[in-house]
Amino acid sequence: MANLTLTVDDQLLKRARMVALQRNTSVNAAVREFLERFSGEDESAAALAEFLDGARSSTAGSGGGRTWRREDLYEDRVSRR
Repeated sequence: MANLTLTVDDQLLKRARMVALQRNTSVNAAVREFLERFSGEDESAAALAEFLDGARSSTAGSGGGRTWRREDLYEDRVSRR
């Protein structure tokens, strides 16, 4: 693996580190992922990684878990027969 030296604005790097910390990753990993997408290498893996990133940071949920049974969903249909 090769090393790469970049020159970036101090404030930009500070913001990037803060975002990486929130996403539980590193600036190095974020740059590597960007370069993979930029170069078109393994697009499906990059799309999956992006999806999983979004899923991990999502606050959506089922409201405490499923409280219904399959039979409950079809109770009206069954009782009409």
